Amino acid sequence: MTSLSIRTVHDVAGFAAVADFFSDVWRTPRSAPPLLPETLHSLAHAGGAVHAGYDGPRLVGASVAVFGPPTARETYSLITAADRGLGVPIKQAQRQWALENGARIMRWTFDPLVGRNARFNLVKLGAEGTDYIVDFYGPMADGVNDGDESDRLTVTWNLTAPSPSYGQPGDVVADRRTAPTTHTAPDGEPLARRDPDDRYIWCRVPDDVVALRVADPALALRWRRAVREVFTKAFADGFTATSMSRDGWYTLTRREAAA
Repeated sequence: MTSLSIRTVHDVAGFAAVADFFSDVWRTPRSAPPLLPETLHSLAHAGGAVHAGYDGPRLVGASVAVFGPPTARETYSLITAADRGLGVPIKQAQRQWALENGARIMRWTFDPLVGRNARFNLVKLGAEGTDYIVDFYGPMADGVNDGDESDRLTVTWNLTAPSPSYGQPGDVVADRRTAPTTHTAPDGEPLARRDPDDRYIWCRVPDDVVALRVADPALALRWRRAVREVFTKAFADGFTATSMSRDGWYTLTRREAAA
């Protein structure tokens, strides 16, 4: 990495490069990217922003956001991808743009089975998983999600909050390790544990669901539905997703305890 520069994209060639980058990440033909160049251009023209990160001339990350309802003071991030280690500066540039334009909240969705993305969103950025949506997109045909059901976790990021301290409190991790198991995962190991005081639920995800979809799609779908069962019940009971451990365990915290 020479020097990372992040800027908003305004030209046709820049939108085309971002669309190609997204195609490569989501393993689609470049003729059918997740967002077409003309769509990116229209979103930017309508008041949204396409942020792109460059290592010299090489595109290494991008993120796209639009504004929500006029009175909500919030933005919605449609898509983000970056080379390893570059996601935070790109999201921070997007955050700064949103704040300068009057937003205070940013929302987006991600696949809750992808643990590294959960850790990025909940731990590195300090956002919170506030809603679980079953099969959000319906069937998807890209090279990453094909064959799975498209459940998504909605993330809410308070743009005015201080930067988080990385990692979970030690007592919460200790509580997880001793809490009773409530659900068993498809691999036969514990899937979910619940704090006897009903403050926390912990739920595990597979090590690499993207690789698992390729190797064993049926098993990946079993994981999807097992995690869905835990999350939908927990969210109905007033929990939100507040952290993700390095070994693949979500911490779900009861709202009253998180307040």
